[in-house]
Amino acid sequence: MRILIIEEDPRLAGGIQDILRQNWFESDICTDGASGGYLVDEDAYDAVIIDGGLTEADGAAIIKQARARGCQVPVLMLTGKSQVEAVIAGLESGADYCLEKPFDSQELVAVVRSIVRRRGEILPECLTYQDLTLDQSTYCLKTGAESIQLGRKEYEIMRILMLNKEIVVSKEAILERVWGAGSDAADNIVETYISFLRKKLQTLKTNVSIVTMRHFGYRMTAGEARGGR
Repeated sequence: MRILIIEEDPRLAGGIQDILRQNWFESDICTDGASGGYLVDEDAYDAVIIDGGLTEADGAAIIKQARARGCQVPVLMLTGKSQVEAVIAGLESGADYCLEKPFDSQELVAVVRSIVRRRGEILPECLTYQDLTLDQSTYCLKTGAESIQLGRKEYEIMRILMLNKEIVVSKEAILERVWGAGSDAADNIVETYISFLRKKLQTLKTNVSIVTMRHFGYRMTAGEARGGR
């Protein structure tokens, strides 16, 4: 799961990112409010945390414009202490929740989980394909009575493949979504994690496999021979 943090204060943004990382959330930071508005519309994130007091662009205005364009990503707006007007503006613009700064780290995580969970049609508790189930609350992959725990990156890749089942997902798309835009991770890191996932699928004895579509990417399918790296 990847969160977009739109916050002009690099120190605060980094602190939020650390909190999210400790709780299995990947995140990207945007310190430019104007650019953040464009990123919200890309539909590449599971939730957005935005400072309502941005100097370069109004946080409430960014949300309102995104909602007008049909963007449904969950939004948490951060406001200054006792800024009642900012809270009202944020909620009326389409924010799902407003959190007053300074905030407790556990409260931040709880709110993020809550606003994402409300969108059950976008993020169901479990993703299912054939006999395979990915539990998004425990990060376990299951088939029948058998289950196996996934690491963070494995979970993110499996989630992408299950959301796009039977559709080819490019290596570049996986790299950007899981490791972040501009990451210096090597291309073969995706191949390595696909290999990890294939071994876990074999352990579960599922009929689901991850097939390599050479020069295109990876596709989740059932009943086909497993592709190579």
